[in-house]
Formats: sequence, C-alpha cells, structure tokens
Amino acid sequence: MFAPFFRRHFAFTKDVVWSKVILYCFTIFFIRLADAIISFWAPNQIQSVLASPVVMGLIISFQSVVGFAADLVFPKMLRTTKTRRLIFLSIILSALTSFFLVASVFKPFVLIFLVTMALWGIYYELAVFGSYQFMGSVVPPQMRSGAWAIAGMFINLAYFLGPLIAAYLLIRGYFNLELVILLCLIIAFIIFTLTKSSHDAPTQIDLKEVNPWVELKHWLTLSKHIWPAIILSLLLGIIDSTFWTTGAVWSEKLASVNLLGGLFLPLYQFPSIFLGVFIASWGIYKGKKILSEKILILAGLFLIGLALSGTIAWQLTMVLLSSIALAVCYPLVDGVYTDIVARMGKERKEMIGLISSITNVAYVIWPPVAGYIALIVGERLTFSIVGGLVVVVAIILIFLTPKKLRLPQKEMEKWD
Repeated sequence: MFAPFFRRHFAFTKDVVWSKVILYCFTIFFIRLADAIISFWAPNQIQSVLASPVVMGLIISFQSVVGFAADLVFPKMLRTTKTRRLIFLSIILSALTSFFLVASVFKPFVLIFLVTMALWGIYYELAVFGSYQFMGSVVPPQMRSGAWAIAGMFINLAYFLGPLIAAYLLIRGYFNLELVILLCLIIAFIIFTLTKSSHDAPTQIDLKEVNPWVELKHWLTLSKHIWPAIILSLLLGIIDSTFWTTGAVWSEKLASVNLLGGLFLPLYQFPSIFLGVFIASWGIYKGKKILSEKILILAGLFLIGLALSGTIAWQLTMVLLSSIALAVCYPLVDGVYTDIVARMGKERKEMIGLISSITNVAYVIWPPVAGYIALIVGERLTFSIVGGLVVVVAIILIFLTPKKLRLPQKEMEKWD
C-alpha cells in the first residue's frame, strides 16, 4: 500500500530502510492503541470516583511529574541503550499500567491512581526515547519530516480508534477492555521482534553517572539555543493535555446528548491519519519553524471558534478544522527536533530528554489549570481560552524566531 508512494517520493532511500520504518510504525500503532484506550479510561475513571475536575487534573499531572524526573536520569541511564530494549521495556510498563488501572476499579484509592500514573509516565518516556533514537539512527535527514508524518498517521489512527474502542468496551466491563489492551501489546512485541537484529546491542548502564542537577544544567544550556522549538512544544503540549483531560470529559457529555458528540475527542486525532502522506510528499526541508508557527495560529483561531456555538455540529467542525492544522504542525516540529538530534553525538540523549520533558512540563502544569478553568467557565470555553493563548504566543514567536538554531558545540564537547 505505502511502497509505491515512497518509491516515488523517496527514491534516494533504500527499500530496507523504508521496511524498517513501516515495521516500526506498525509496532508503535499497537503500543499507542493500548495507550489511547488507557488515556480515555483514566480521566473518566478518576473523575467519576473523586468527582472533581481539578483533582482529576492534579492526579493526571502526576504522570508527567514522574515523566519529567525520568527525563532527568534517562539520558545517562539509557546512554547506550538501543531502540529494541527501550520499546520492550515500554511494552512491559504499559501492561503494568493497565493492571493497576483495573485494580482501581476494586480499590479506588488515590494511592492506586498515583502508582498507575507513575508507571504510565515511565512507560511513555521509554517509548519517546525509543522513537527519537530510531528516527535519528535509521532514517536519512531528507526523509525525517516525512517519516515523522507517516509515523504520526499510525499514532493518530491509534488515538482516533482508542477512545471509540474504550467507550464501547467500558459499557461491557473492564475485563474486555483489559484483554484488548494486552492483545495490542502482545502484537506490538511480535512485530518489533522482526527488526531486533537492526537494533540489538549490549546495554551498559552506569548508575554512578546519573546526576539530575548536571542534566538540568545541560538542558538549560540547550534551551538557550533552541527556545523557539521549546515554546512550540509547550503550546502543543497544552493543547494535547486539554483534549486528553477536559476533552475526554466533554466528549462524554456531548455523547450523552447525541451519539455523534462522542466524536469530539476522536476527531482531534482524525486528520493526521490521512494528512501525513501529503506532508511527506511536500518534502519540506527548510523553514519548518516559521511554517509551524503560522499553522499553529490557525489551530488556535479554530479553538477560539468553539465559543461561538454549543451545537454538536459546530463543535465537531471547529475541532476538525483545528486538528487539520495541528496535523500539519506536529511533524514539522518533530522534524525540527530530529534535525537537531542528528547534529549531535552522544549528547543526543540529553536533547531527547529535554524534548520529552517539555511535553511533561505542559502535562504537569496544565491539566489542573484546565480543570480549574472548566470548573469556572465549563469545558467548551476552556478550549477557547487555550486557543487565545496559542494565537498570542505564536504571533510573538513569528517575529522573534531566528532562521537557524545553533547548538553550543564547544560546551557540549566538555560534557563527557
């Protein structure tokens, strides 16, 4: 299905490289499908038990607190770890996350929710490290934006199907839901073993090297040079965390009015399923930063548009249009980061850790904030406030972003 397309647009790449990318995308699809089911289940489960959007946001944010801590130590701990090991560990921890979420049905205590979030946070960071490691070591530079776009298709298909599957299965009980999650993870493991020879290597972990304070210092140094990309990631993280916390609850409320309302959250993921192919065919190699900022303004304007009408048709239309813009923006930003990672040596793990930590910062800060805003103005207007924030910041970025993000090469040479 995809082979003719890529032979046409990426003729400079070898078939074996593209085969690895496709197999990896299928692996990620099943891992993320399990994650999407958990992502829909968790906020609704927490809010139904604790009856507070603010508390739900605080508990969900704990996942990212753990993820942020993992970002501090993973660059050293995983310094020589290859993709295969990272993905294997993420599959195991994803399964454990689902087990504890099932346990919360029987013992709905805050502690169980916190343990679930901790496992979830570590799993997610391992998956992120694995993706950047794979893209940086296997995919040629000219193909990276396209490869991220295609990977985004698989990922967003998973997050489109996940809420629909979760909503359907939750009515029939948690046992069926857990079976589907485990089945997805087993399939992911089987597919990924097909490429183990490409990524298998001895792992050396020296815990004596782990120093979170040194890592923070490295991040600060890098942040001074790549701050526009970091702000873009923060904005995208704010939007994403709003959809997967407040949006999950709002989707359920709309569904109670009309079955079509349940498409609110799935439509957030829907455009990226198809637009990835077109983005890949554009062959965007330069100007990714400014283009992503302009497109992000469009996404924010459509989110603001949610305030204009509360009808389900209007809500779904605005979400779809905003998501189309975001579907273009995400692979562009990922392409910017991958270009930077590719220019680095052993220090690339520090950059990957910084990239991942930005999303975690958004998920730590924003879910309780979004929960508080929703408590005051409601879920629908929460999205409009987020849209206004995104538009203002993106306009400022357009005027301040430099043409090229330069790395502090001399200082990085001293890190080892």
